[in-house]
Amino acid sequence: MTVRARFLAPDGTPLSGALVFRAPATLTFPQADVILGGPVSTPLDAQGAIEVTLPATDAPDMEPSGWAYIVTEQLSGIPVGRSYNILLPRAQPEVDLADIAPTDPSKPNYVGVPGPVGPQGVPGTPGSRIYSGTAAPVAGLGADGDVYVRYETSTVLGVTSTTVSTWQRSAGTWAQLGGDIRGAAWYVNTASTPSTGTRPGDMLLRTDTGDLWQRGASGWGSAVGNLRGPKGDTGATGQTGATGPGGVVQSVNGKSAAAVTLSAADVGALATSAAGAPSGVATLGADGKVPAAQLPTTGGGGAVDSVNSKTGVVVLTASDVGALDQAAADARYAQTSAAVLLAGTQTISGGKTFSAIPSTTAAPTTANHLARKSYVDALGGGEWLPSDHGLLTWAFDPALGQSTALYPGSGPIRITAVILRVPVTVTRIVWFATGYAGGLTTGSWAAIYDSAGTRVAATGDMSTATYEPAEVHTAGGATISSPLTASYAAPAGVYYVASRWQYNTTTGDGPMLLASESGAGAPPNVFGQTPVRRFGVYTAGAAAAPATITVGAMENGANRFWCALA
Repeated sequence: MTVRARFLAPDGTPLSGALVFRAPATLTFPQADVILGGPVSTPLDAQGAIEVTLPATDAPDMEPSGWAYIVTEQLSGIPVGRSYNILLPRAQPEVDLADIAPTDPSKPNYVGVPGPVGPQGVPGTPGSRIYSGTAAPVAGLGADGDVYVRYETSTVLGVTSTTVSTWQRSAGTWAQLGGDIRGAAWYVNTASTPSTGTRPGDMLLRTDTGDLWQRGASGWGSAVGNLRGPKGDTGATGQTGATGPGGVVQSVNGKSAAAVTLSAADVGALATSAAGAPSGVATLGADGKVPAAQLPTTGGGGAVDSVNSKTGVVVLTASDVGALDQAAADARYAQTSAAVLLAGTQTISGGKTFSAIPSTTAAPTTANHLARKSYVDALGGGEWLPSDHGLLTWAFDPALGQSTALYPGSGPIRITAVILRVPVTVTRIVWFATGYAGGLTTGSWAAIYDSAGTRVAATGDMSTATYEPAEVHTAGGATISSPLTASYAAPAGVYYVASRWQYNTTTGDGPMLLASESGAGAPPNVFGQTPVRRFGVYTAGAAAAPATITVGAMENGANRFWCALA
């Protein structure tokens, strides 16, 4: 139900305040699983009006039923507001309080109730109707008082116009009301235009004669004007050149002939067809003239009659000799020293910035060749890479580790070498534990050293909550890690990951860490032609990560522990 009301002072000034609508303490709608409760306070807006939506007092499936709203008026400037009851039956979805508020609310339990619906009134006289069409109304259409609107659309010389006229029926006859309604139209043609489809006031321009016509009641009639003015006076004679009156040309670029035709090369320009010199062009001698051997054998020498069909003081432009001016040449052959060849071998020196990344379809054959991304991605083949597991690098594929993990021991420094192929930012050191119950003590740490043995990053004390790896009690183990005290921007290269584990014996032997095959009594851990020791140990240990380690003094560790960087 929508309830509206407006409250004004006797002088029309909007009142302020609020209206409060109170229903029973709670209204329950079991089918909708909804309970409503509390009064509804609706403030008056700037016009002194309210509009509020409330449940109908006879809404179906509502408990309780048979109640009425208590309306309390809390209006500013009126010390004692009215309070009265109203019913909001759903048969009237919209109601104004002015229609149902009691005139004497002092009577107790006064409830405004809508009255019964009255009888249907006597049908009234039919009103006038409006018809429309494209032709005049027929005699038998409509009744007296009806109106007819006629829309005539016509297209003349590509101009479409619509004429509107109105008609009214009176005493059984249709009569037009006033004249036609339509703005004037302009037509353009090279011949006379028929009057059909045009209206008085339309304009016609004859482009062949310049005559202007205006349509009258009976047709176009005679021209009313002409756009063409009378022929102008002859202009004054132009000035002659600075060297005197025009005459025959004596020479052009050192050439003397009856008719001289200059090429692009003759005026130091670039031909539009190509950058080379066109065939058939004379080559000037050291004196700047065409040698006699290159002059035409026909026609006598002497004064030049014309240059490229021009006489008098001749000034030739690049277009006169089929050449490009500097701006056009730069636009077509933009370059600073040499153009990039579309084919063939060429060396391009200096740093270059490309607006789009160069691409190649060929596989690289030397270290300095470009390589496409698909080629690099394919290098991994079917092998799993660290990036496939969210890691930056690892000592080896962890799936190749021993099924039974190993204890790192309490005290020695364990070393595992890793390699970074590209620069990365490292934030954590990662291990894999098949079981770990906690219990690290002070002196437990991990660090990263470069290939020279200089410490470049480290964790904090791994006996503290911030840096101690998480415990592992799940079947099959889990990845554990410790964060660095600060992220490290690592260049590409070989790094040594060192870790020292100190723990008490009451909670076990510390973490059981994933390792590779470690059955050999003293594995070499140095492979190929490089001196890098992939796995090692410093049995002496250290209470904190040393600033440097002596790589050459690293012992050959029998246990090859897996680790990674992230």
